[in-house]
Amino acid sequence: MHDPLAGLAEVPWLRLHHAHGTANDLPDRLRMLRSPSPTTRGTALTWLSRAVYHQGARWPVSAAVVPFLVALVDDPTTADRESLLSLLRGVVVGDVALPFTADFAAGDALSDAEVTEAARLLSSAGDGSRDELMAAVAVRWAADAYRAGLAHLPTYVRWLSDPVLAAQTAELLAYFPMSQAAVDALIAAAAPASANLTLAYVTGFPQVDAHLTAALDAPTIAVRMTAAVALAFRLGPDLPSPALDMLVDVTPPPAPPGWDRSMRGFVALALRRVGL
Repeated sequence: MHDPLAGLAEVPWLRLHHAHGTANDLPDRLRMLRSPSPTTRGTALTWLSRAVYHQGARWPVSAAVVPFLVALVDDPTTADRESLLSLLRGVVVGDVALPFTADFAAGDALSDAEVTEAARLLSSAGDGSRDELMAAVAVRWAADAYRAGLAHLPTYVRWLSDPVLAAQTAELLAYFPMSQAAVDALIAAAAPASANLTLAYVTGFPQVDAHLTAALDAPTIAVRMTAAVALAFRLGPDLPSPALDMLVDVTPPPAPPGWDRSMRGFVALALRRVGL
């Protein structure tokens, strides 16, 4: 049986930092996520959330954690997969809004020597004189985590067919470049309401509008409402009347799992796109 934590020993954890110091303690915390004890797993998840994604910030170790989180979520024998996917999403994307543009220029401009200096400063109190460097390197560490997540796009696309993971995965995909395979998987996703919201931000795939228009006749209100929202985002004042009627006349249901904005908030944004 494949071990999702294979390769832990190959990572130079002692040379990496998280929010609380050097990352030599991180492998044990990752192993705790495989514990049969819910208490042990919960303790490890809380600790990891504070260490590798602390108050929205990423750290030198964050990118190194990504492949292990992906492997854990990908293994159906792993407990608490939804919670681990939520952590993965935080590490990879952070606290950003849609539509998202991956602009990491400030971090990419840093030299390796500057990144090394920033890592050294993590271990010292500092006097504030290198605040500009630390701000830029925070962008670099966010970029590293994002790109580590980008490497696993085919895996996320596959998760769209998993009823346990599909809703959260659809939301995650809204932050990545879209491919034909991803669009096809979103259209066929096991969580169509969440997938519709992601399709609101997709450009360049003409079959999306036809799919969303057909979804206005779906049997569930969540799918109909998210299709109307997505069409409003995409078409603006050209929104067809059935979608506009849905937005104006129907009480919004709760937002799908994985989305922080309420459905009422989405409807308000959609009506603004339409011009109301």
